[in-house]
Amino acid sequence: MDNSPLTSHELQQFISQEKERAMVNQMVANLTSVCWDKCITSTPGSKFSSSESSCLTYCAQRYMDLSIIIMKRFQNMQ
Repeated sequence: MDNSPLTSHELQQFISQEKERAMVNQMVANLTSVCWDKCITSTPGSKFSSSESSCLTYCAQRYMDLSIIIMKRFQNMQ
């Protein structure tokens, strides 16, 4: 294992990657919470009903679409 100290650039790159990883984790947690609350209205059994499955798929797609739009808008503002 290399014990040399990180350069400023390497440290900034590492921090940026960790921020991105945290942002993705937060997005997945939010998506799970929002879509679960919206689509699963009763105690789930061993598998989802077709309507629950469709709802979860649609909800996740819309959530991701909206997240991409928001990220692009923030990038354009910078």
